[in-house]
Amino acid sequence: MSDDDAVDVETPDAEGDAARTNGTAEATAEEGSAESADGGPADGDARRDEEALAAAVAEHDAALAREVAAMEADLAEARAALRERDEEAEELKSKLARVKADFSNYKERAKRKQDEIRERASEALVERLAPVRNDLLRALDQEEGSDLRPGVESTLEKFDEVLAEEGVESIAPEPGEEVDPARHQVMLRVDSDRPEGTVHEVYEPGYEMGDRVLSEAKVTVSTGDGE
Repeated sequence: MSDDDAVDVETPDAEGDAARTNGTAEATAEEGSAESADGGPADGDARRDEEALAAAVAEHDAALAREVAAMEADLAEARAALRERDEEAEELKSKLARVKADFSNYKERAKRKQDEIRERASEALVERLAPVRNDLLRALDQEEGSDLRPGVESTLEKFDEVLAEEGVESIAPEPGEEVDPARHQVMLRVDSDRPEGTVHEVYEPGYEMGDRVLSEAKVTVSTGDGE
């Protein structure tokens, strides 16, 4: 065998070893890739950590949600209680306003009643005294030359002062004035040169107190057909 033949024989063996070596490395690399794809120990720990974190976050969120719901319920209850107190306060204010209004109306009614009682008492007094004054006036007319006249005149002055203090005024229209049906009572119609329908003469004076006529003045009225 020559040297060239020996070389030709050894070359295929070297190539085979190299191929076997390469194949072993590739197989090892493929196994490593497959092991990484299937999830090795490191990847499994990471997934468990992520799952634990997600569970913790979810539990925390649920706890926050429960706390928020409880706070909202408390807030709703507090608002309801506040509305109820506001309604009670408004009701009390309304009742107080009504009581004040009723009391004010009561005081006004009581005052009007007292004024009315005083006025009626004064009116009753004047109604009793008015005829007396008229009698005094007639006495003066009849006793013009009598010695009683000065005393009667003095009594009449005092009497008129009392009536004035009570706010009483005499109704004594002047001759020729228009007849006022609310204040004058027509006794007769007489022939007179005064205008028709006017007062001819006052037969008896009347009396008024404020805007209330206590007694009408008795008058005679002209027909306008006088001489």
